[in-house]
Amino acid sequence: MSSAVEISTERQDDPLPEAAGLRSWLRQGEDGLLSFVLVTMMVLPLAEIVLRKLFHFGVANSTSIVQHLTLFVSILGGAMAARDGRLLAMSPLPTLLKGKWKSAAALISGSAAAMITIFLCVASAQFVLSERPTGNILAYGVPFWIVQCVLPLGYGLIAWRLIRHASDKWKGRIVAALLSGAMVWLALGSPIAPSKMVWFALVALLVATVLGAPVFVTLGGIALILFWGDDLPIASIPLDHYRLVTNPSLPTIPLFTLAGYLLAEGGASKRLIRVFQALVGQFRGGPAIVTALACAFFTSFTGASGVTILALGGLLMPVLLAARYSERSALGLLTGSGALGLLFPPSLPLILYAIIAGSHVKSGGVTIERMFLGGLGPGILLVFLTAWWGVRQGPKDQKTLGSFDWSEARRALWEAKLELLVPVVALVVLFGGFATPVEAAAVTALYVFIIEVFVHRDLKLTKDVPRVLAECGLLVGGVLLILGVALGFTNYLVDAQVPSKAVDWVTQTIHSKYAFLFVLNVLLLVVGCLMDTYSAIVVIVPLLVPLGAAYGIDPIHLGIIFLANMELGLLTPTVGINIFLSSYRFGKPVLEVTRAVIPMQLVLLTGVLLITYLPFLTTWLPKWFGR
Repeated sequence: MSSAVEISTERQDDPLPEAAGLRSWLRQGEDGLLSFVLVTMMVLPLAEIVLRKLFHFGVANSTSIVQHLTLFVSILGGAMAARDGRLLAMSPLPTLLKGKWKSAAALISGSAAAMITIFLCVASAQFVLSERPTGNILAYGVPFWIVQCVLPLGYGLIAWRLIRHASDKWKGRIVAALLSGAMVWLALGSPIAPSKMVWFALVALLVATVLGAPVFVTLGGIALILFWGDDLPIASIPLDHYRLVTNPSLPTIPLFTLAGYLLAEGGASKRLIRVFQALVGQFRGGPAIVTALACAFFTSFTGASGVTILALGGLLMPVLLAARYSERSALGLLTGSGALGLLFPPSLPLILYAIIAGSHVKSGGVTIERMFLGGLGPGILLVFLTAWWGVRQGPKDQKTLGSFDWSEARRALWEAKLELLVPVVALVVLFGGFATPVEAAAVTALYVFIIEVFVHRDLKLTKDVPRVLAECGLLVGGVLLILGVALGFTNYLVDAQVPSKAVDWVTQTIHSKYAFLFVLNVLLLVVGCLMDTYSAIVVIVPLLVPLGAAYGIDPIHLGIIFLANMELGLLTPTVGINIFLSSYRFGKPVLEVTRAVIPMQLVLLTGVLLITYLPFLTTWLPKWFGR
């Protein structure tokens, strides 16, 4: 939708057809390059396994190559999100403003965002220049610094596109560029000492955020301002970005997301809904159970509950209404169910928490495998509570909606057998010791690619697959862009000894473990109202891990508590993205969706409290497999 608006605007401002044709060619080139990178990330780990087992040789430094391809995805996908005006923002204010007020907000926030991104571009260039003399080689004679050049180039492209989106007209874009330049001059040439301008700069950044500046600008801007105020080198921010996105486990995120997107864009949604409908749809409340199961399945792979609402909403809403659910109950159930799969493997938040928390737990007790196991029990609990609430909201005057049809169930199961095996393939490959997490993700993505493209033929190889690859890369790139700059802010807090000071203060103030858990839930609910899940993991988890250790809380249990609260945050303004996407998908006002989802919030809150105070729900599977 945003891209269509962008194209129509460009046609008004650029009467020359050659300019529009060039932009279309560049767009196709970006989409194609990102698709090629994702396919290479999927194929390379598998090719390495086959070559080494059959021919006893492999691709030189293939692991490092895949890690640096993730760097390409983070920057190129982020640039494409900026191109289409789809960078995630915290504030809903731009959607509420109209006319000149909306234009003014876009101009101010866009100018500030471009200024911050320009500084990130400069910092990235400094980082690359500092790495160049080392002469380290990635593979096949290509030095690391050549690959790292994607950072300043990408940030520069994003800055230019932020200026373009600051206004629909070239005059406005020129004003935005001048404003960005003036802000850069003020930061560099002001006679006032930077340490005395920190609070003014932070307030200005807050204003830009409220007016619609993207999340990565907010977090990156905070890091830049704090480093600038303390006269520290800002090159450490892109260095942290580089270290995060080239983490050995991080390629699992784009690969599992790709598998989820292929499932969502193909015909898997219809086949799986048919299975759940055939098994439980005839009973009272069956459509609600179908909704909970189907949404949990898809969200576990996409990692983005909004994708589930957009992909399944049109299929499940008629089913619920036909079963005589009220429109409000159906709307609340669909909006709330979109977040259910975040605790099921191979959910992206589980992977990211394992990566971030694992680097702060000395015993090494936080791994992707243990987080996958720890999330199963709590995830099932939340699905059960959601289905229970949905059953209670169903029609009371009849116990069933029909008789159980064994033949239909067998046909539905047979037709969807390959999709139903997707989680089995992922978990068997991973826990069976056959592959690393990255290789398991590559196997899963390739498996889904084969069944959706060549077996069911729901996706056309040349027509649909490039579009799905580009859409997946755009989502992952936008998320990794946020995470990269957020880590710079986190490391500033760590260097300032904020976690250790927080541990001392909290342990002196709160003496009971259970009181601490209650306060933790309250604080995390507030965090869920202010931050998206991914940036919250990078910024908040390093502060929480030492606190949990001080109270003897298992780090896996702490992680599931954290993610369960973030799941609830998806239904809570101001960044309750599920509310806004549900409003868009079903054409309902935001306030109406908010009212409809309140009962689901209470249900999930009950589940969060049970997860918090019944730790065995989380810990028994990791301990059992650990034996």
